[in-house]
Order: sequence, then structure tokens, then C-alpha cells
Amino acid sequence: MADEQKKSGFLSDLFAPVGGFGVTFATMFRKVATEEYPEEKRPTQPRWHGRHQLNRHPDGLEKCIGCELCAWACPADAILVEGADNDDTEGGAGRFSPGERYGRVYQINFLRCIFCGLCIEACPTRALTMTNFYEIADDNRADLIYTKDQLLAPLQPGMLRPPFPMADGMEERDYYLGKVSSATDAQRSYVEEHTPTTDDVEVPR
Repeated sequence: MADEQKKSGFLSDLFAPVGGFGVTFATMFRKVATEEYPEEKRPTQPRWHGRHQLNRHPDGLEKCIGCELCAWACPADAILVEGADNDDTEGGAGRFSPGERYGRVYQINFLRCIFCGLCIEACPTRALTMTNFYEIADDNRADLIYTKDQLLAPLQPGMLRPPFPMADGMEERDYYLGKVSSATDAQRSYVEEHTPTTDDVEVPR
């Protein structure tokens, strides 16, 4: 009996590596389940929590009013907002959003962000939303702190680049009621008059 046990133990030890190779060979010819990323990118779900975006009104003015509620709601302390007053006076900075204030400084630290979406819920003007873009990995920590220029939505047809006045006869509430569909001729004329030309820019020598 003892001899038979020794013999079976010897045979099992002998064929154990062969059994392991058998599993390897059996899986070599199966269909690969790995996705060919990044060559083939899998589409995300419509409500995917991806990179943030600062939205604009249809004429190009920014929706952010610099209230800092998103920064207060962030549990990871990943958002920095500094509000400033819109200044339509001669020589002032100009108007960047409807109403009194706008977000002069806006930063999101994606090293801290946990993509919970609480900042989106806190925003009273729907200025901040989350896109489906998820490729934000980087090998430089400083590049993962996104600034306002990187977060602002690109200009669409019919939009102008702020600063410029609100549409004639419109108030702040009219923007949020959807009464503004695109930039007006008066706004276009203002931007053309206040956009510096190449002759106005001093070239350093």
C-alpha cells in the first residue's frame, strides 16, 4: 500500500509541469479577449463621468459666475475658483459672463479629483458639466492641473470670444431662459472694434 502511494506521488510530481503546460497550450489558440486599446477605443456610456468642461451661452459668454459653490462642494478639495466683477466701463476688463461676476481663475486638480460629480450638482448655472473624455493620464504632475483655458468649451458657430457686452435688451435671466440664440451684430461690431490688430501689438526688439 505504501509502495503504491509512493508510486502515485512520484507520477503526479512527474506530470504536474506537463499539466501546467497543457493549460498554456489550450489557451494559446483561443480568441483573445483583450481590447486593442488605444487603437480601438470603447465608447463610453452617455452619463459617463469624464473630464470636466466649462460651458458657454449661445453668444459665447461664459456660464460660470464665479460663485465658488463647486469648490465648496468638492470633497477632495480639487477645485480652485477666484471670482471677479464684470467691468463694462471704459478701460475695464470687460464682460465675460451675464450678471455681476465671472470666474477669473478656474482650476481643477485631476490628481485629487475622484469624479464624484458633486461639483456638477452644486453649480447653479449649469456652467460645469462632465464630458465623456477619459484619457487624462500624464507623466507630469503639473500637467494634470487644468486651467480655465483648458476647461472652457470651444467656440461654436455663432459664438464670439469674450469680453463683450450682453445682447441688447437682454438681462441675465434672459440668458438662462434661452432667449439668446447667437451673437448679435452689435456684439460682433464690439469685438471687431476691441480686438487688437497686428499693427497694435508691439514686437519686442
